Amino acid sequence: MLRTSKKKLIGLMMLALCSSLLVSCRRAVTTTTEVVAVNAATVPTVPNDASWDNAPEHVGKLLLQDLVEPRQMKATTAEVRVRAITNGNEMAFRLEWADATKSDKPMPAQFLDGCAVQVPVKLEANLPAPQMGEPGKPVEITFWRADWQATLDGRPDSIKELHPNAAIDHYPFEADSLPKNSAAQQEMATRYAPAQAVGNRRVGPRNVPVEDMLAEGPGSLSPAAASSKGKGVKTADGWSVVIVRKVPNGLTTGARTQTAFAIWEGGQNEVGARKMRTGWVPLLMKGQAQ
Repeated sequence: MLRTSKKKLIGLMMLALCSSLLVSCRRAVTTTTEVVAVNAATVPTVPNDASWDNAPEHVGKLLLQDLVEPRQMKATTAEVRVRAITNGNEMAFRLEWADATKSDKPMPAQFLDGCAVQVPVKLEANLPAPQMGEPGKPVEITFWRADWQATLDGRPDSIKELHPNAAIDHYPFEADSLPKNSAAQQEMATRYAPAQAVGNRRVGPRNVPVEDMLAEGPGSLSPAAASSKGKGVKTADGWSVVIVRKVPNGLTTGARTQTAFAIWEGGQNEVGARKMRTGWVPLLMKGQAQ
């Protein structure tokens, strides 16, 4: 009886040890001093795709944006963890960072969570300034925002949703005299959505939660042809966001360019130039997954 109990105890201890080792192995992460985009047949489009486990992780230390107004003079987000996967045509980046609050509602005097990936337009040794490029040396920026993600995830883009206790008397385009979805109703609705009517890309219904832009220095953002896509998920301790864009111009297998990242924490009143960011980080396009 005593021997049997001892055997059972030893067996349980061995099982616990094996489980502990297994968990440790699963948590082991290969880290790199550069962003290494490993090769895959398809690029993942969601943060929890198992293929991210094949990509090493770069931990980028974030810097204050204290060069142009509005400056961020207080350290907020400490770092962003980045993985990358490419299929030769597209490149997917997964950005993860700590954020205790979820800021995804466009409200007065409140700001939004967001992140961005930046690469130089040209693959050349003489890099543009990491602060959004410089005149004659443009950069490409893909920007993700939490409120855009929320609307794509199903939250209605309406006053009633953002302000559930609001009392709305009447919207002319919802009048009973206008047949639902008729041309007359659509025309009336456009009158009450002037930003959308003039083509403002930051309002109204969206197909993707990201925006492609070009810049030649702070304050010079302009729209770029929309080609990127993304997906963000709020985690227990922050955000996990995937941004999928075309492979940077001129980048081939085994070659390097540079990339930079920015994080906005809405709960810290970060908006526009007021953000945390990295400098340039080498980006290697690998031929085989690790």
